[in-house]
Amino acid sequence: MKHEWRKHEKELYIPKKNKPVILEVPPLNYLTIEGEGNPNEELFSKKIEALYSVSYGIRMLPKKGITPEGYEEYTVYPLEGFWSLTKAGQAEATLNKDELTYQIMIRQPEFVTAELAADIIEQTKHKKANPYLDELRFEKISEGLNIQQLHEGPYDTEPETIALMESFIKEEGYKRLSKNHKEIYLSGRNTPAEKLKTVLRFKVGKIVNKE
Repeated sequence: MKHEWRKHEKELYIPKKNKPVILEVPPLNYLTIEGEGNPNEELFSKKIEALYSVSYGIRMLPKKGITPEGYEEYTVYPLEGFWSLTKAGQAEATLNKDELTYQIMIRQPEFVTAELAADIIEQTKHKKANPYLDELRFEKISEGLNIQQLHEGPYDTEPETIALMESFIKEEGYKRLSKNHKEIYLSGRNTPAEKLKTVLRFKVGKIVNKE
């Protein structure tokens, strides 16, 4: 049976609208790439392209007569990204997208190893002239305890949802552990801004009352 993350991993990827949830995110495998600057620029798009090229290369291996041990048919996972700001950007009163820093990624199934990922990256480099293929990394990332919520609408209105999440954790006895946050992109490339669906997530910790 085909593994579809939208159906089989709803807890991680399909939170309910207007309902923040605290969850433990297990260690997971990813292809990642880092960068800095405005995500509306072409450089960002080329890095996304590199991630998808290799992710689909892995997904399509059986069609090339190669079936890695543990392989099962699956849907390629969505694009995700950790976001922060440079020190200069943190000092500014309003968001300067040129000062954004990021690590974008696509999750990989458990059968994918560092060796397999490296092989497919090399094969992809022979087919596609994308200089950012050399910057891809295979990593196991442990996010731990987080809060997440579905944000609907433009990326520029995400602070409104973040504020609701921060209010929620305060009421529940948690605190935010980092100003970094993660975004998981559920919508297609041509989705109108007002209909975008993005999972927002950040790390939290339980407040321990000392008496």
